[in-house]
Amino acid sequence: MKRIIALTMAVLMVVAVLAACGNSNNTATEAAKATEAAKATEAAATADQKAAGADLDNIKAKGKLVVGITDFEPMDFHAEGGEWVGFDADMAKAFAGNLGVEVEFVEIDWDNKILELNGGTVDCIWNGMTLTEEVTSAMDCSDPYCNNAQVVVVNKDSADKYATADACKELNFAVESGSAGQEQAEAYGFKFTEVKDQATALMEVASGTCDAAIIDSLMAAAMIGEGTGYAQLTYTASLNSEEYGVGFRKGSDLVAKCNEFFAAAKADGTMQATAEKYGVQAALIK
Repeated sequence: MKRIIALTMAVLMVVAVLAACGNSNNTATEAAKATEAAKATEAAATADQKAAGADLDNIKAKGKLVVGITDFEPMDFHAEGGEWVGFDADMAKAFAGNLGVEVEFVEIDWDNKILELNGGTVDCIWNGMTLTEEVTSAMDCSDPYCNNAQVVVVNKDSADKYATADACKELNFAVESGSAGQEQAEAYGFKFTEVKDQATALMEVASGTCDAAIIDSLMAAAMIGEGTGYAQLTYTASLNSEEYGVGFRKGSDLVAKCNEFFAAAKADGTMQATAEKYGVQAALIK
């Protein structure tokens, strides 16, 4: 009986040793796979960074700067005949000219701006873009050039009732998907519907589909009130304060070029003159 017990224990010990070896081999294999995956990720990131670092050479080779925008008066909007104009559009044209290339504007889904940029569809995002944490963590951005705020837009006949953010809790808002306006709506706990762009948000309020909208104060000043297409609308509560910047791919050598251009445009009066043309001079960062 003792011999049987001893033999059984010996067999169990062998099985345990083999299992331990198997587990050790599996652990080593998994560790090796993890190491290879990390190396591949690092190599891909390095390749992306090198590619972004050559953005200036790439746009010169193709002869154009591709700019991602949305319909956002007074920054980027269509003039009669379909040409893109506005403070940002005109400055982007001047920047492209400074680099010796043409400019091409591509209207994008604002919610996908980071994907459009990293995917190479556009070379930069230049569209009254608020420098949020999401933006600055995903892009390399220019120096800020304009101050802005997110404001509540309502019908004039109800403006007195919704003069503060707290008073707006009962409203259903229209906000541009992926925008700073949506961010503020979430921060204040407002009910909201996501729409394509800020222009559509205004249309929703004008048509009565939504009670209110949250848009950029620069756009509100240009597009609503007496003498505009939205004379029945007005803006009330200011929800925050923010700054605009131009976004480029991480590691892009175009960032420094843009900052140099901005400095020169401020010094020679180009930026001031362009701002006055579109009525945004009060928002310029000096």
